[in-house]
Formats: sequence, structure tokens, C-alpha cells
Amino acid sequence: MNEENVNISETADSRDHLSALLHRTVRLFQKNTIFIAVVALIILMSILSPYFLTPRNIFNLLRVSSITGLLAIGMMFAILARGIDLSVGSVLALTAAVIALLLGPEKQSTVPLALAILITLAVGAGAGLLNGLVTTKLHVDSFVVTLGMLTIARGATLLLLQGRPAQIGNDFFNGISRSDVFGVPVPVIVFAVVVVISSLILNRTPFGRYVYATGSNPESAFLSGVKTDRIRTLTFVISGLLAALGGIMLASRLFSATPILGEGFELDAIAAVVIGGTSLMGGRGSVMGTVAGVLIIGIVNNGLNLLNVSPYYQLIVRGLILVFAIVLDQFWHRVRR
Repeated sequence: MNEENVNISETADSRDHLSALLHRTVRLFQKNTIFIAVVALIILMSILSPYFLTPRNIFNLLRVSSITGLLAIGMMFAILARGIDLSVGSVLALTAAVIALLLGPEKQSTVPLALAILITLAVGAGAGLLNGLVTTKLHVDSFVVTLGMLTIARGATLLLLQGRPAQIGNDFFNGISRSDVFGVPVPVIVFAVVVVISSLILNRTPFGRYVYATGSNPESAFLSGVKTDRIRTLTFVISGLLAALGGIMLASRLFSATPILGEGFELDAIAAVVIGGTSLMGGRGSVMGTVAGVLIIGIVNNGLNLLNVSPYYQLIVRGLILVFAIVLDQFWHRVRR
């Protein structure tokens, strides 16, 4: 009888050890898959196009991807807290229109550049604050709220611009996104700074811990004393703020703002976040994973352009990537369970 008990105990321990080993293996594979995919894509594109690994193309890829990256980092905060922000592309367009109208087409702007930037950032943060308050105070799903904001911000952009592009004449502002610091494009530096700050916030501050706790289990976090509504609202504010920063960078690069600016950017941001390992269920994800997701989206878009793939097919590919990312997220969620 004792031997049977010992055998049963050893079998149970063996199963527990095997289960723990399997769990660690799955997590290790999942953690590194995204970075392996980035390297594989770089190798593939360099084989398919001799122009891919040229310094000019790489810097152009990073410059363009930095805009998507700003939106993706903001989106990541919202998704981590069990929300989603579909309005980032429209908010980017709205804020680009705001700063274009504030600076005007003249060489010397009547509004100081610093003030124009602050007002533009405030507009983006305000849109995020409205998203957060309606979501938390009126208990409306963030998908519906931000879908409404997507339309509102786009309509406001059309209203401000009267359906026409707005040119920016400020030479210093127009040179920001096209300038380099020690050979590194300014938008890439801005994105890198945002990545570092976001990583510190999520990993080294109480707010970051509260974001993960709110996304993992809102009820338990609330009962533990976390002000979950405030945390969720602040994540939307961050998303709107970074969308505004993206609008400023893009307006600087284009010397103008147009009504259609930023269309579809929210899809790239969501795809980058989910591909990077952030769960749509909330509570799990990392800044570096999101950065890797942004690089994958950027490499695919850049590679398709180099291969002269039709823009229509590119839209199909981007849609397939988004669907694949969501399916992959659901798969890993089932595996963990």
C-alpha cells in the first residue's frame, strides 16, 4: 500500500514537472518567436530585393515605422488595460491639421512653435481623455467609443481643412522629421525616447503595475484598491497623446496636413501590438515586443513597395496580417489555459 502511494506521488510530481517544463517552453518560444520572425523577414527581403539593405532604404524604413510605432505604443497601453483605441489614425489626422493651421503657410508663424506643439498635444490628449471618460463613466465598450471618436475626429479634420490640404511654411518645423542627429533620423530618436520612457513606466512604476493588474483582472484589482477607471482613462490619454505626437512628426515630414492623413494607421498599430505578443484580453504584453511588431509591419510594407506590389494587394496583405495576429493571440491564449 505504501509503495502504491509512493508511486502515485511520484507520478503526480512527474506530471507537475512536465507541465511546468511545457509551460516554460511555450513561454520561451512565444517570447522569442517575434524576434526570430524579424530576423527571418530581414533575410527574406534582402534576398528578394537588392535594395532592401541599403542604408538609404533602412533609414527610410525606420523613419516611416517610427510613426506607426508611436501609435502602437499608445495602443499597447490601451489594450493592456483591456481596452482598444480605434481612433488613433483619425486623431493623428486631426492633430496634424491643428498644427498646420496654427503654423500656417507663412515662413514666420504668428503662433510660437512651442505653443503650437503644446496645443496640438493637448488636443490629442483631450481626445484620449474623452474616450476614457465615456468608456469608464458611462460603461460603454471602448470599441464602440473609439469607433465613434474615429468618425468625430475625421469629421473635425475635414471641417478644419475644408476638405483641402493645409501647407506649413515654417522651415524649422518642416526640417524636424527630415533631420538627422549623428546619422539617425529625428523621428527614430523620438520613437526610441518614447520606447524607453514607456518601458520604464510599465516596469518600474506603480502605474505600470496597476495597468497590468487592471488588464489581468479588473475586479480583483479594484478590490485591491486600484482605481481601475482612472488607470484605464489614463491609458487612453497616453494613446491620444502619442497619436498627436505622430501627427506632429508626419506633418513635419510632409510639410502639410491632408483630410485623409492617417487612414488605416489604426490597423497597422493593432497588428503591431498583437503580433508583438500583447494579448487582446489585456494584462500581458511588453514594449519591446511591440517594437518588434512595428518592425515586422514596417519591413512587410517596405518590402512590398520595393517589389512593386500593387497597393490594392498591399491592403489585402495588411488585412491578412491583422487576422493572423488575432488568430495567433487566441491560439496562445488557449495554450496558456
